[in-house]
Amino acid sequence: MKQLLILSGKGGTGKTTVAAAFIKLSSAKVYADCDVDAPNLHIVMQQLSEPKKTNFYGLPKAEIDVEACICCGACLENCRFQAIELKNGQFLVDPFSCEGCGVCGEVCSTDAISFKPEVSGDLLLYEGSGTTFSTAKLKMGNGASGKLVSEVKNQIKEAAASAELVIVDGSPGIGCPVIASLSGADMVLIVAEPSLSGISDMERIIKTAEIFGTKIMLCVNKYDTHIGNTERIEQFCREKQISFAGKIPFDLEAVNAVNKGETIVDSACISGDAVRLVFRNVAAELFNEGKKIAETVVSTK
Repeated sequence: MKQLLILSGKGGTGKTTVAAAFIKLSSAKVYADCDVDAPNLHIVMQQLSEPKKTNFYGLPKAEIDVEACICCGACLENCRFQAIELKNGQFLVDPFSCEGCGVCGEVCSTDAISFKPEVSGDLLLYEGSGTTFSTAKLKMGNGASGKLVSEVKNQIKEAAASAELVIVDGSPGIGCPVIASLSGADMVLIVAEPSLSGISDMERIIKTAEIFGTKIMLCVNKYDTHIGNTERIEQFCREKQISFAGKIPFDLEAVNAVNKGETIVDSACISGDAVRLVFRNVAAELFNEGKKIAETVVSTK
């Protein structure tokens, strides 16, 4: 089994569009969307079955027993997250700000503070027609995204054991959900865009992946929106000895496909043709050249 993780340094590069195309081209039976803050892979993949839904509990939240509280203010003074406030003569906890660190409970002299389990999000598992798709939705304002991503990946462990290829659509950026996504990945494909912010964030995500020692490949999406910056990215890859997977042009048909809930390889378009070549290059390197999965793209072209 090989696990391919698709990342981007910033949002809007086309990461999920590429991931959906790769799933179609490889006929992947096991895949996941680890962008738990804003998951949308299920829309493009047109999941028809109802998912199995499970509550996910992150860190517990503090709760103050107003009867036991003597209003000494120690909890308010020591809460670094400013989650405790005084209202109408009572100390209360704002659950959106509380990180469950436990400091308030330690400094409370009357044991008026307890910690209650808090639902941090919903785990979703789609199964049917021989496919397994795992994703999740993080509860608004919650900070347990990294832990939730780990559970998303745990949901597909059993199915992944017998799969030839597992494709994971990661989160943009370099935060906790990305770090959790990197665990167990055999290769990272970074989808970059030729803008100044895109290049800066591309360099940050490359550094993050390098810390984990994960093999890296890179492609440029919407490369023809700034040829000069695309050339700059290619030069960067040569200098850093990062395998360059290819370039995908800006294509209005790609927008139309996504709006119809399709991937860019479901119809004839220039971006679809380009992503086929990117997929072939990635699959060849992931499977050490010549693996049959790298040849499936030829029959779909």
